[in-house]
Amino acid sequence: MPKKDKPNILYILADDMGWGDVSFHGSPIRTPTLDRLAATGVELDHHYVCPVCTPTRTALLTGRHPARFGKHATTPTIYPVLPDGYETLATSLRNAGYDTALFGKWHLGSSLDYAANRWGFNISYGLQAGCMDPYTHRYWRPGYEHTWHRDGKPVDEPGHATDLIGAAAYEWIRTRKGPWFCYVPFTAVHEPVKAPQCWLDKYEGRTYDDDPLRDRSFKKYAAYASHMDGAIGRLIELLEEMHLTEETLIIFTSDNGAIEGCDSAKKWPGFYEATPRLGSNLPLRGRKAQLYEGGIRTPTLVNWAGTLSPRKVEEPMHVVDWMPTLTRLVGCKPGTDARWDGIDIWPLLSGEGGAAARRGIYWNLRHQYFGMVHENWKLILDRRKKETTELFDILADPYEKQDLAAEKPDVVAKLTELIAQEREQDGTSKRPDVDEEAQ
Repeated sequence: MPKKDKPNILYILADDMGWGDVSFHGSPIRTPTLDRLAATGVELDHHYVCPVCTPTRTALLTGRHPARFGKHATTPTIYPVLPDGYETLATSLRNAGYDTALFGKWHLGSSLDYAANRWGFNISYGLQAGCMDPYTHRYWRPGYEHTWHRDGKPVDEPGHATDLIGAAAYEWIRTRKGPWFCYVPFTAVHEPVKAPQCWLDKYEGRTYDDDPLRDRSFKKYAAYASHMDGAIGRLIELLEEMHLTEETLIIFTSDNGAIEGCDSAKKWPGFYEATPRLGSNLPLRGRKAQLYEGGIRTPTLVNWAGTLSPRKVEEPMHVVDWMPTLTRLVGCKPGTDARWDGIDIWPLLSGEGGAAARRGIYWNLRHQYFGMVHENWKLILDRRKKETTELFDILADPYEKQDLAAEKPDVVAKLTELIAQEREQDGTSKRPDVDEEAQ
C-alpha cells in the first residue's frame, strides 16, 4: 500500500515526443532526467494515448474516450470540448482537498474564455491554443493569435515557453502547503522548433545526418527536447530539496507520436528554416495522426520513491486510465454521473496484479479512422471514400509488418463489432453550442 494516502501528483506531458526521442529508448537525444526517472521508477512499455493532441488531453482529464464529447474532440480543435460544469480529474482532486494548477498547454478550447480554471484548476498559466512560437508566444490562427495567458487573461512577457512554464510550476510547488496536483503540459517539442543557444551548443561538434539541413534540423529538435528535460530536472531537484520525493507521484508521457519533419515557414510569420528531420517513433511503425503504434504509443514512466519499485510493465494501458486510477488512489468520490472508459491500473503499477489486461481499447480519429486493441489483436479501420481494414497480431508483430485481415475475417468481424458498440456512446456528452462541421 502507498505510504501516503494523498500524495502530491506531478503529471508532465510532452508535446509530439516520439517513442524514439528519449535516450532510455536508445535515442541520441540526451534526456538524463527522464532516464533517471525511468531507471528508478516504473516504465510503461505499452502506454497508449491518442494520435493527436486534443483527444489525449480530453481522455486524461475525463477518463473517457474523446469521441464521447463530439467529433471535434477527436481532432486538434479551436472549439471548447468539455461541457460547462463537467467534472474533470482536477475537479475531483480539488474536491478531495488538493490544490490544483496547470502550467502549459490546454488545447481544449482556444478562446481565453474557456481557460482551465472553469474545469477544476485553481491556477491556469501558459497557452490556450494548440501551439505557438516559443518566443513570441503567438498562435498562427487568425483570431486566436494571443494565446499566452494567466487565468484566462492575456499576458505579454519575455522568455522561452519552456523556461516560463518550468519556472511557474517550480514557484507554485515551492509555495504549496497541502497536497497538490500540478499538471505540466509542455509545448516542447511541437513545431515551430526553437531552443536557446546554450542547449544547441550541447549538440555542436557532432553529425547526425549526412545532409547539412537535416543535420541542423535534428540538432534543433534534440536541443528542444533536452531543454525540456532540463526544466523537468529542476522540478525534480526542487522535490528533493523540499524532501517531497516520497510524497510525490510523478508521471511522464507524451500526447502522441512524433512528426518526422515540417516546414514551419509556411505557417508562421518571420524567418523559419525548414526542419526536414525532427522526431522518431522507431522501431514502431507510423507517426502522429496515425493509428499505427508510432502514433499512439509513447514513452511513459511513473516514479514514486519509496512506494513503487523499479520495473517495466508490459500490459497495455491507456491515458483514459489515469482519472479512475488517481481518484481511487487518493480516495476521491467523483460525482454520481461519473462514467469512465478507463480502469484502475494501480495494481499493474504496484505489481499487485489483478487489473484487466489485454482488454479492449478504442480509438476514433476524426470519425474517419477507428482502432481497437483487444487481446492480442489490433484492428484499424479507414472509413473514408474507400474503406480499408488492417489487422495485426500486435503481440507477435509489434511493428505491424503483416496485415492479417484477409486471413482472419472472423477476428475482423469481432473487432469491427466492438468498434460499433463503442461508437454508440460517442457524442453523448457533446457541448450543444459547438458547430462540428465548421471545424
